[in-house]
Amino acid sequence: MNCAGVPVPMNNLDRNLRFGWWSLLIFLSLGGGLEILHGFKIGWYVDVGNDMRRLMFTLAHAHGTALALVNIAAGLTARNIKGFPPRPSVSLSLIWAGILLPVGFFLGGIVTYSGDPGLGIWLVPVAAILLFYSVLRIALDLSRPASEQQSKSSHVRQDR
Repeated sequence: MNCAGVPVPMNNLDRNLRFGWWSLLIFLSLGGGLEILHGFKIGWYVDVGNDMRRLMFTLAHAHGTALALVNIAAGLTARNIKGFPPRPSVSLSLIWAGILLPVGFFLGGIVTYSGDPGLGIWLVPVAAILLFYSVLRIALDLSRPASEQQSKSSHVRQDR
């Protein structure tokens, strides 16, 4: 809401910033939970036969934390670069990559099959494609000359 109490629609960069900070909190907490499981030597997590589970949970924590930081960086980049309007498809793809990649690793570790990850691991390639698209689109948009970015952003504003 603005000063007059009128609701203001959330733009793409705010969406990525909010998602990034909340997911950073979640995945750092997950890391703390993994440390607790390891510290108390919970067999479901640390037994020799559960190497795959431990690896999948560690990958979920690491990728979730890293993608939270990428979302924060994307939001701050969009906020600080003039003439760089964040595309809705890029914003949403980056958020979905930040959800699907760690969730795929986590679900892959809940139920393992003789040292292989569970079916949740199939979310990881989908998330990787979304992440690749987002990063490529941001890199291409930032590589454009400043004059081209300014004219494109004015066309985007006029269309809204």
